[in-house]
Amino acid sequence: MTHLDPLPEDETDELEAEFETFEEILGFVPNSLLTMQRKPEIVEGFDYLTQKVMQEADDVDPGFKRLAAHVASHSAGCQYCEAHSLVAADIHGVSQAKLDDLWEYKDSDHYSEKERAGLDFALAAGSVPNEVDDEIMETLKAHWTEDEIVELLAAISLYGFLNRWNDSMATDLEDVPREMGEEFADESWDGGKHVADE
Repeated sequence: MTHLDPLPEDETDELEAEFETFEEILGFVPNSLLTMQRKPEIVEGFDYLTQKVMQEADDVDPGFKRLAAHVASHSAGCQYCEAHSLVAADIHGVSQAKLDDLWEYKDSDHYSEKERAGLDFALAAGSVPNEVDDEIMETLKAHWTEDEIVELLAAISLYGFLNRWNDSMATDLEDVPREMGEEFADESWDGGKHVADE
């Protein structure tokens, strides 16, 4: 059960544009932002960073950034963000086959060597303590440009903020991401503290 209840979506008029951004990204305004709106300037800053990292940057496929965020969130243990990143991946055109094979990415024909290197990087970058080492970076650099690496890490790091936020708040998971988590997340996914006891 969440530690702070989300405020109503219409609580803070000045955040209408920011909430519209997340309606476009996910189809709904996440409970994390509805809780965060107690400090509107934080929502504004987060919205700006999200747009720059996830929407306006153009070297890395937007759907792949969401897959990397999913893998990093799994590594960090945030089941809320695991589910949300799957919704966003689906919205941004990640194929059903890739979603089905996500946790077999190392061997799946649906993933390229470049994507495997990116997901290995995301898994290591999301770990605490961080597990990115010279071997992972060497493999990453063999497939990704420096600009792409910066953009990929920005997406992983953006979700790192969300991982800390949502796990600390025990943010309640909304229905749509819960359904995605149940269908596509790693077999260990059960929603954890983000799903109220029924």
